[in-house]
Amino acid sequence: MTGSASDVWILDGHNDLPMALRAGSGSSVLGLDGPRPALHTDLARLRAGQVGGQFWSVYVTSALPEPEAVVATLQQIDIVHRMISAYPGTLAAAWTADEVLAARASGRIASLLGIEGGHSLTGSLGVLRMMARLGVRYVTLTHNDNTPWADSATDLAAAGGLTDVGRAIVAEMNRIGVLVDLSHTAATTQKDALAASRAPVIFSHSSCRAVCDHVRNPADDVLDLLAGNGGVLQVTFVPAFVSERVREWELDLKAERERLDLPRALSEWHRAPHPGEEPTDVPVEIPASQDPRLQEWLAQHPSPRATLADVADHLDHARERIGVDHLGLGGDFDGVDALPDGLQDVSTYPALLAELSRRGWSDADLAAVGSGNVLRVLRAAEDVAEEIVWPGAPA
Repeated sequence: MTGSASDVWILDGHNDLPMALRAGSGSSVLGLDGPRPALHTDLARLRAGQVGGQFWSVYVTSALPEPEAVVATLQQIDIVHRMISAYPGTLAAAWTADEVLAARASGRIASLLGIEGGHSLTGSLGVLRMMARLGVRYVTLTHNDNTPWADSATDLAAAGGLTDVGRAIVAEMNRIGVLVDLSHTAATTQKDALAASRAPVIFSHSSCRAVCDHVRNPADDVLDLLAGNGGVLQVTFVPAFVSERVREWELDLKAERERLDLPRALSEWHRAPHPGEEPTDVPVEIPASQDPRLQEWLAQHPSPRATLADVADHLDHARERIGVDHLGLGGDFDGVDALPDGLQDVSTYPALLAELSRRGWSDADLAAVGSGNVLRVLRAAEDVAEEIVWPGAPA
């Protein structure tokens, strides 16, 4: 390609801004056109970060009963649609690869949807199809807990990977052009899904197990299968997934939480406001992380810091193992409490690109990892699809 790293644009795989707005603003989408220092994301910083496309994650906790998870997921989807409507000069709905490019050509940020966790489907192909009709273009097969049909990386093995129901869900995702996302899933689920999927799959926000031995990261043998499938690993910035020192510290923190008999989550899930209810009137529980006993431990055991260089190490390893054509970025901004030094918000993607350039990555490499590879996979899913159901699709 011609040009430079400054011409590269980002199609990021995972941003939890909708969840952050739900928790902190009562689902209001106002004010994103101004500074939002409490968030990792606002419109000006997306521009500064060369973000030309974003998969907005519509996450709900897998601790919810599945029917409740469907409702909460619809509320998250509503937030994204309202974001797009509120800022038509900056954001554009995009359900296809061509629409992503059209948004980019119009000077707007393409906005796509991804469901984080198969519990939001309730095992129903009808629910899956309706989510796709609302614009959902990927589904992460599990979150932190197993579904009845797929095992999670952070739960005890139950299904042994994908069940026949899980394979049917993957087949239907292929049939209607919804990407299979393997972040959060167990290695057995990853291998089963890679064997079952007729379309390329993604890891929307994961890194490399060989560099940081976290169960959320795919191992090299899975990366090899991913390359054979034509899929993409969207390397994430979550400190415990990129830094071995942070991962070990989190294990110590988990042990202390268990000793104190505190809930496993660092933050709690709060309901959305009822009609007519002010967001400030929604009851808010005190997060378990604010327990004075845990605060004392944290003061004595401060977390080590992950760095931008740690993230670049994962990209280097994956490029060497499976090639640059299978890499992307999935920062997980607004979905974590801490981020690596140098990657503190969505404006910092150019710093990562500069580090990769310094390490010898070509401009063509950067364009591929920035957006080109994910666009290819999105288009491949469209080509495999037998029925087009996303918004605006011909009847």
